[in-house]
Amino acid sequence: MRGRDTIVDVEAVLWIVLAVALAIGEAFTATILIIFFAAGAAAAALAAALGAPLLLQVIVFALVSGLSVTAVRPVIMRHARPALETGDTPFGIEAMEGQHGTVLEDVNADHGQIRIEGEIWQARSFDGRETFTVGQRVRVVKVRGATALVWHDDLPDV
Repeated sequence: MRGRDTIVDVEAVLWIVLAVALAIGEAFTATILIIFFAAGAAAAALAAALGAPLLLQVIVFALVSGLSVTAVRPVIMRHARPALETGDTPFGIEAMEGQHGTVLEDVNADHGQIRIEGEIWQARSFDGRETFTVGQRVRVVKVRGATALVWHDDLPDV
């Protein structure tokens, strides 16, 4: 009987490893799809831990994954999609526009560096004529590639 217990343990561990790998994959892709297969693998791990045969584990994996994708994913996507489609929630480079930063290296039409929320960005003056000195607060007006185009910040220098 000990041999079957060991097989069950190994199967449960393998399902858990698969669940974790799939969850990590979801974190890197953000598709809101792979995570449901991770849930299926976790359910199969539970079935394995309870002593279910391999065929039943695979069936549990397929059922939980399939039901999750068809029942839960549409609900999540319905709530997540409006913010992305309407543009109400800026993300990526668009989220940088309007941010405040501190000049680390004098900013003019040709070069400069600023810090925005702990990140260092290349910066240029928005109009190409203004110069901002080290320590001065600026506001990001536009982002072109990896360069922030900046202008005066309305807040006083800190």
